[in-house]
Amino acid sequence: MSLEATRALDERYLMRTYKRAPVDFVRGEGALLWDADGREYLDFLTGISVSSVGHCNPRVVAAVSEQVGRLMHVSNLFYTEGMARLAQRLSESSLGGRVFFSNSGTEAVECAIKIARKHAHARGVAEPEIVSFEGDFHGRSYGALAATPGLARSPALGPMLPGFRSVPFNDAEALRAAVGPSTAAVMLEPIQGEAGVYPTSEAALLAARKACDEVGALLVLDEIQTGLGRTGSLWAYEQTPVRPDVITSAKALGGGLPIGACITGPLAADVLEPGDHGSTFAGAPVATAAALAVLDVVAEPALLRGVREKGTALRAGLEALDGVRGVRGRGLMLGVALEEGVDGPALGADLLGRGLVVNVPRPDTIRLLPPLVVEPAQIERAVGLFAESLVR
Repeated sequence: MSLEATRALDERYLMRTYKRAPVDFVRGEGALLWDADGREYLDFLTGISVSSVGHCNPRVVAAVSEQVGRLMHVSNLFYTEGMARLAQRLSESSLGGRVFFSNSGTEAVECAIKIARKHAHARGVAEPEIVSFEGDFHGRSYGALAATPGLARSPALGPMLPGFRSVPFNDAEALRAAVGPSTAAVMLEPIQGEAGVYPTSEAALLAARKACDEVGALLVLDEIQTGLGRTGSLWAYEQTPVRPDVITSAKALGGGLPIGACITGPLAADVLEPGDHGSTFAGAPVATAAALAVLDVVAEPALLRGVREKGTALRAGLEALDGVRGVRGRGLMLGVALEEGVDGPALGADLLGRGLVVNVPRPDTIRLLPPLVVEPAQIERAVGLFAESLVR
């Protein structure tokens, strides 16, 4: 089917919730994509940090193919080995508590909100609040949306779920002042992704941890975009001075298949009880098989070391270009800050035309989320395409 035919179907039958770029991708391998016309692209977005181990990673494909031919679904009313093994891997690689599986990052955040509220009620809080930073993005269902200040202000989607408040990003004093006896949790991104790749400062993280400890609230870190090796460690919080009580994961966890997880430490491990939460499809055999294969790939020390090394090389190459004001982020999660006068959306469109897939979260920023298995030559190619595009 031609791109024009696909676009016609899309425009007639799909709700208009996305602005799509004029490309119909039909095949992927590693860091590469091909469109319906056979043109090759270098993918430095990976489905917004989803295909982090590369498109159609052979280990993920093999695990999914074997599982899909054996058992696809039985529901959470029964045991399945893959779900139990994946929960063990996630717990033992992070906070050591328990895991709730979901189908997406938004759903993982909803689980974290439930845990935080029930935990607060257990210590006598009648109207629990969750505090987050301006610029944070936690999802689009109503709980996660209420914790996402920029989107929660839309009057067309109101009224919002009560019990959420926000403070200016990285303002440790404002955060401390906002946390009080009614606080159920502080929920933060270690690095703000959708806002344009802004790392949360150590001072802010330490303030959040101390404030939570003082009132008995939970510290929740949203690792949906930063986790699974994206920043050069399995979890981004490992490169910070704090240990959270809860983390949320998704995106890269399934290697391209939808799966999310809410992972607790011991303090929050037993908050939810039978009947408090559930999901029909979550933790199903095919998705957990994919996630186990992903963990096998990203847990390798050589890969994580390579993420840090390749991120450093990509940053250095971009910072040397005219038109680039600076580069923010960690590992292979980078935001390219553009000089005044450089039109981000136009640059993104031009890069796509040259065969490089990127994202433009704000007019002065290009967001890069290349696969963790990207090759050094592909990084050089991407920097070269940036150089060409900036001088067009």
